[in-house]
Amino acid sequence: MPRVIFAIFPDTEILDLAGPLQVVHEANALGADYRVVYAAPEPEIATQQGLLLANLEPLPNVRADDLILVPGTAFFRRATTPPPQIAQAATWLREAYGHGATIGSICVGAFLLGAAGLLDGRTCTTHWSRVAELHARFPAANVVGNRLYVVDERIVTSAGIASGIDMALALIEHAHGAQFAAAVAREMVVYVRRDGNAAQQSVYVQHRDHLEPGVHAVQDWLVNNAAEPHDLDDLAGVAGLSRRHLTRVFRRATGIGVKEYTTKLRLERARLFLRDPALSVDAVAERCGFADGRQLRRLWKTAYGTTPAASRTTTIPLH
Repeated sequence: MPRVIFAIFPDTEILDLAGPLQVVHEANALGADYRVVYAAPEPEIATQQGLLLANLEPLPNVRADDLILVPGTAFFRRATTPPPQIAQAATWLREAYGHGATIGSICVGAFLLGAAGLLDGRTCTTHWSRVAELHARFPAANVVGNRLYVVDERIVTSAGIASGIDMALALIEHAHGAQFAAAVAREMVVYVRRDGNAAQQSVYVQHRDHLEPGVHAVQDWLVNNAAEPHDLDDLAGVAGLSRRHLTRVFRRATGIGVKEYTTKLRLERARLFLRDPALSVDAVAERCGFADGRQLRRLWKTAYGTTPAASRTTTIPLH
């Protein structure tokens, strides 16, 4: 039975742990067969949010088929000297990698991988606000920003907090296929599994830092119905505003127009469907609300400087 070992250290960030854990839990409910291990240097650990985690197992001997996930801890959010447990953890992680385990970090958990020497000569990422610091602390690492997660052989690093869910879904997809991972995402009400090349500042969270309820209602509707035909009258009805007022308020609140926002959503949706090699570009265009493949190719070229066909991603190369 393959094991997923959650390596828990003092002041662990709760969502860094809970997000990937929920992915594994839902995968097991749908037929996967992972043994989940909660391991720590001590039997009880307090999270950064004050929740006490108890009955934790000692850091185990690691096998080649183990997956180790390292949530971020607040120690790496502060400019303080890490406690002895961190040095112990670094030694354990280094030995685990030597035994063939795959190791993934969430958010500032990448700093622990760096302390273990596992980022040297590798491409990696962390939370966008800590990218420069990670590079400064571990100059032998190739630290990249604006990526949700990065795979470099058996080391997988992810960005801030919620991106741990994206990384975990990607690992599940590698092991069980895209359809299985999509089923897990649906159970979690994650309407799209973002790939590692997606920006940390995703279109699904961009343009939402406003207090206009009618605009939020339109954005929610578009996220869930981006592929459906609609016009400004339809959206005005969703917002409870006139066409003219919606156009004005939407641009004032988001900084872009309704049409541009809709195009962004459709392009992000197309990115997901392009992962399926069985779908032609024309079929993807139809599923995403574009007039045809030609329109998708034109808008994709404008947005990303390449073609949809050239942007198809491949399976994550683990093991």
